[in-house]
Amino acid sequence: MKPSTPPTPANDDDDTPDEWDQRIIDTGCHKENMALQLCHFDNGDWRKCAKEMAAFRECWARKGNDQRTATVQNDDAE
Repeated sequence: MKPSTPPTPANDDDDTPDEWDQRIIDTGCHKENMALQLCHFDNGDWRKCAKEMAAFRECWARKGNDQRTATVQNDDAE
């Protein structure tokens, strides 16, 4: 009986961003988003990340993402 081959881990060296990361990168606010996420991770409380949130919101508006992500009214909701 042959010994089983251990499973090979996923390619951790792959620097290609996944779909979620690519969406954030496309907003132009990837650095601000990362700073906000790290702040929340470090503090566990969004309220302690007001400076990072303000920087992200400012970037979001400056890059025109408000128009990009506007909600479309759903006609079925009537």
